[in-house]
Amino acid sequence: MGPGARRGRAAPAARDSWWALLSLSLLLRTSGFQAANASKPNILLIMADDLGIGDLGCYGNNTLRTPNIDRLAEEGVRLTQHLAAAPLCTPSRSSFLTGRHSFRSGMEAHDGYRALQWNGGSGGLPENETTFARILQQQGYATGLIGKWHQGVNCESRTDHCHHPLNHGFDYFYGMPFTLVNDCDPGRPPEVDASTRARLWFYTQVAALGVLTVALGKICGLISVPWKAVLGAASLVFLFFVSWYASFGFVRRWNCILMRNHDVTEQPMVLERTARLMLQEAVSYIERNKHGPFLLFVSLLHVHIPLVTTKQFLGKSQHGLYGDNVEEMDWLVGEILQAIEENGLKNTTFAYFTSDHGGHLEARDERGQLGGWNGIFRGGKGMGGWEGGIRVPGIFRWPGVLPAGRVIHEPTSLMDVFPTVVELGGGHVPQDRVIDGRSLVPLLQGTAEHSAHEFLFHYCGKYLHAARWHEKDSGRLWKVHYMTPRFHPKGAGACHGQGVCPCSGDGVTQHSPPLLFDLSRDPSETRPLSPGSEPRYHAVLARVHEALEQHRRTLSPVPPQFSLGNIVWKPWLQPCCGTFPLCACTQDGDPSEA
Repeated sequence: MGPGARRGRAAPAARDSWWALLSLSLLLRTSGFQAANASKPNILLIMADDLGIGDLGCYGNNTLRTPNIDRLAEEGVRLTQHLAAAPLCTPSRSSFLTGRHSFRSGMEAHDGYRALQWNGGSGGLPENETTFARILQQQGYATGLIGKWHQGVNCESRTDHCHHPLNHGFDYFYGMPFTLVNDCDPGRPPEVDASTRARLWFYTQVAALGVLTVALGKICGLISVPWKAVLGAASLVFLFFVSWYASFGFVRRWNCILMRNHDVTEQPMVLERTARLMLQEAVSYIERNKHGPFLLFVSLLHVHIPLVTTKQFLGKSQHGLYGDNVEEMDWLVGEILQAIEENGLKNTTFAYFTSDHGGHLEARDERGQLGGWNGIFRGGKGMGGWEGGIRVPGIFRWPGVLPAGRVIHEPTSLMDVFPTVVELGGGHVPQDRVIDGRSLVPLLQGTAEHSAHEFLFHYCGKYLHAARWHEKDSGRLWKVHYMTPRFHPKGAGACHGQGVCPCSGDGVTQHSPPLLFDLSRDPSETRPLSPGSEPRYHAVLARVHEALEQHRRTLSPVPPQFSLGNIVWKPWLQPCCGTFPLCACTQDGDPSEA
């Protein structure tokens, strides 16, 4: 047998050995994932509030310092097309918790209000909705929520807590049942329903001036009106004033509170120490439950206005108060991750960082911009279609299980976290309802090349503003806009003077035919396609329309949680520390004169 023959035999043997090693490697990787999954990893979910995707170093920012979040990305998997299901706090978080579009549970606006306005309202996440916390709780997890809730509190009485976190699968809660607003800071202008209260104050002044004019006319003998009528009118004006001022005049006391489980611990809250309290609670929760498994959802108050920032970070960034707040947020994330490491939990913890939606472009004052930067993407918070309102960070880390430093350019959703967490915790996704999210485990692990989403639909309130089609064979990512907001002033890129852009009415432009973009080539959505510039223009629109019709067949009516009856402040539902309406306490729970 000659040398050539020996080499001819050796080559197939080498190839067989190579394939055997590759198969063994893949088997070990899969087995390792299954073993880690079987041991039920701890799950740490961190969500920022109003953070722009362009505010982080790992997403291209080179002027803000976010070393801790950047390190999380270096040690894990970073998604570049992670998308919020809604562009505002309440509906986005509802979708995140349930894996479902918020309108499926009534947590989306039909007209008017697009987020919960009061702790004392009756709207909120319905009791029949299933959160990932409830499923993991059933799998033996300790389940905690530290920070912002904004999914409602009560339904019929001050203590029924039907919408409370502890009624939705969390066994521990510390934080704000509502959300940060300017009203929480006595030095800031009002925010909650500011236009409505301005109108009510105007009507009160007009009515009071009218009564005063009649009274003066009576005194001067110019008008013959009984004093009983004058006093009756004055009483009606006073009652009108009291009726609305009872809520709007005390927004800070009613909405800016802290709770531990079912008890109000601080009313109103002292903003300057809130970040420290949240951090202490998160670290304490990790230490108490380090023998696991646990699910901890840290729902940060950063970087929502009024941008409360401690002295340690004030004036330290290149971007004013907003930049200071972002860098403090990164420090908080770093302290929480350090607690994970110091308790020996790094390799057994599935960690995730994101934001609830894009940066708030309209947030500004005389000192400048108070909202985030959405990078190259058009639009921002409140805009259901433009990428800047819905593109969010998506960073996952699980050392030894997820590959470090991997970047995935596939469309994914905040709703995907629900089935992902449920799968990791050993639970099962409910089969009795539509679940819009898809497990990210295959994509993160590397066993799947593409996202499970072919189509995603983007709503603003109840209105469909846009849809995307991920054409996996060609790699092209099509985006169809049916409605877009009208920016003010024209060309500004936002709706300045309106808080956020509206979803319908005169504030939007309806496109017929729809706008079509190829996000794979034009991620900034600056060059709409036409039949002349894109040969497949009509075919793409037809395919997206077909998918949209299929999607619409999954919709069914549900009670609206943002109806006027659910949104308005009800004194008998107001969480209170002490005796209503003298609600006041400090952190130790003792009544105070705060």
